[in-house]
Amino acid sequence: MNAPLEAPPEAAPAPRRRGWRLLAGLLVVVVLLVVGARLAWSWLNPFGETTVDRSQPVLLESIHDLSRFEAATGNFQVVVDLEKDAAFLPDAIKGSRTLFVGAGGVDAYVDFGGLTTGALTVSPDRKEVTVRLPRAQLEKPNLDNKRSYVYAQQRGLFDRVQDFLSSSPNDQQELYVLAEKKISEAARASDLLARADQNTKVMLQGMLNGLGFEKVTVKFADQP
Repeated sequence: MNAPLEAPPEAAPAPRRRGWRLLAGLLVVVVLLVVGARLAWSWLNPFGETTVDRSQPVLLESIHDLSRFEAATGNFQVVVDLEKDAAFLPDAIKGSRTLFVGAGGVDAYVDFGGLTTGALTVSPDRKEVTVRLPRAQLEKPNLDNKRSYVYAQQRGLFDRVQDFLSSSPNDQQELYVLAEKKISEAARASDLLARADQNTKVMLQGMLNGLGFEKVTVKFADQP
């Protein structure tokens, strides 16, 4: 009796495996080409920029001795809305409007350099002392470039062309000057000067008490 015939073993799907291997190889090649292209473009990019600092060494022009007490500092912020219009042209043709955020600080100080010989009066027993001081003054506003910026700007066609042809387009000097002026006015209207006077008075009283004076009187030049 003849033995039953066995089915031949199934052949492995070699073509399908080769297809997957070929696809994987193509993906690897594509990834390598993309990475290589990006590296080559970054190296050969004709529009790339290189920054070179050729600044000259800092030159010390002068040194001044300071004889004043920085008594208080105020931080201010102002939004400058500057608009320029032409008399007979619409804003779309000629004109501009700029919103500029100006932020900075103003220092208030008392100048000890102008004290006269009679500004300090000591009692015979050296237990009492009277000091006469000038009133506090305000420094020029110091705008912080990191916190000062153009928030929004609208310009007419002629202004855009002029800025394009100008050697210094979008000059912001006028905005900074106007912001400094407004901050200076706000500082003068605030209580910054009064705070500086009070801080100076407290500082001198503590210092002179530490030197042994039992009674310290601090007056300002405009007080009787």
